[in-house]
Amino acid sequence: MTRKGQRLVFLLIGLAALGGATALVLSAMGDNLVFFYTPSELEAHPRAAAERVRIGGLVEAHSLQKDGTAVSFRITDGKTDIEVHYRGVLPDLFREGQGVVAEGRLQADGDFRAATVLAKHDQYYMPRWVAKELKKNGNEGLEAALPPPHHFHLARP
Repeated sequence: MTRKGQRLVFLLIGLAALGGATALVLSAMGDNLVFFYTPSELEAHPRAAAERVRIGGLVEAHSLQKDGTAVSFRITDGKTDIEVHYRGVLPDLFREGQGVVAEGRLQADGDFRAATVLAKHDQYYMPRWVAKELKKNGNEGLEAALPPPHHFHLARP
């Protein structure tokens, strides 16, 4: 085999190895990707029961029910709501009427089994894209949920 042929073989082996490594990385990342949906989006595009998803919106008033560590509540985006079942301790800031994101799996009966529940971290925080989605679906008065503009001043000793 000529030197040119050897270089071509090495180049092809290198490209194949690079392609295999890229495929492994993308495959590993694909297993860890979790997409966010509002209840309306989840209803419009049903997902397979085995797929992990995140749903977000507001905890519907008067929907919270506790039985020991088992908790159920409804998440709404103002247009559609979904029943969420969770077993565990809720975040301290979790309450009705507040923003929440739940990660888990949609069941065949339409209920959502959450593995993780996240609550907003202070009285002003709500991701802008969540607020936009809620406003788009008819929730008024969300301006108060958007963070005010902040002006930071450095204190000097």
